[in-house]
Amino acid sequence: MNQSILTAATRMTGRVLMSAIFFMAGISKLGSYAATQGYMESMGVPGILLPLVILLELGGGLGVLLGWQTRISAFLLAGFCIVSALIFHASFGDQMQSILFMKNLAMAGGFLFLVADGAGAWSLDARRQANR
Repeated sequence: MNQSILTAATRMTGRVLMSAIFFMAGISKLGSYAATQGYMESMGVPGILLPLVILLELGGGLGVLLGWQTRISAFLLAGFCIVSALIFHASFGDQMQSILFMKNLAMAGGFLFLVADGAGAWSLDARRQANR
């Protein structure tokens, strides 16, 4: 297989896998808005921020998925992963919370690779760049 095709396919697959959790979480929050808002407030986060969270999850997830404004979307999602790890998963006495904390940090690391390297050849960013 051609190395450039393998690289493009791998980057696209990575974007699909990384974006799925955020896109699905955003949709889930729309379906359980009041419960999510209550949980946020119980953790000390103003519930009024929920629309921004949903917008970030859906918009950022879609941006990464399509490879559109990837560096910006990935940067915002990396920050979101770190902040949400610190707020919601920093209970290190609870093994599940520790695992979720590390998962969020790993996701942030993956997003930082997208910030550094971009979305790859099979993306709207690459198509836009080629049309310039």
